[in-house]
Amino acid sequence: MVVADDFFLSGLNKPGNTSNAVGSWVTPVNVNQLAGLNTLGISAVRIDYAPYGLNPPHTHPRATEILVVLEGTLYVGFVTSNPANPAMKNKLFTKYLNPGDVFVFPEGLIHFQFNVGKTNAVAFAGLSSQNPGVITIANAVFGSDPPINPAVLTKAFQVEKNVIDYLQAQFWTNIG
Repeated sequence: MVVADDFFLSGLNKPGNTSNAVGSWVTPVNVNQLAGLNTLGISAVRIDYAPYGLNPPHTHPRATEILVVLEGTLYVGFVTSNPANPAMKNKLFTKYLNPGDVFVFPEGLIHFQFNVGKTNAVAFAGLSSQNPGVITIANAVFGSDPPINPAVLTKAFQVEKNVIDYLQAQFWTNIG
């Protein structure tokens, strides 16, 4: 039986803990936290940023994201990848956002947000899926378990093995 609580969640007024390696925290509201979102095609997140905090480059394989800044100033952007038009290949789109500003990250594209200010920042985002997924690029590539063979990564990134060894030795963790 469905009840009102299946469609209710409190707590997005509480800041997330940004005392981590990247200085941000994502509080999700998707079908895993709120059963009532099942089949509705929407979800949301609250993102808290410490001064100079980063929501690292990541992608949502199943959703477009619309971000609204409530506090602070964010430098945001996304990168196109393998489009039909070669002139748009790996094109970076960026903006500086202030409170009340909105920016859209198209589905599946790598994107990021960086707090450029000396104070905390807060943003909310809506996503076009009840289960948008998230792939944090550095975590997936350098923090996989078991690790990706360094020979693959040295060739892919065109760097020496010691760089790959260093990156794979870092403490990779999901934020939020």
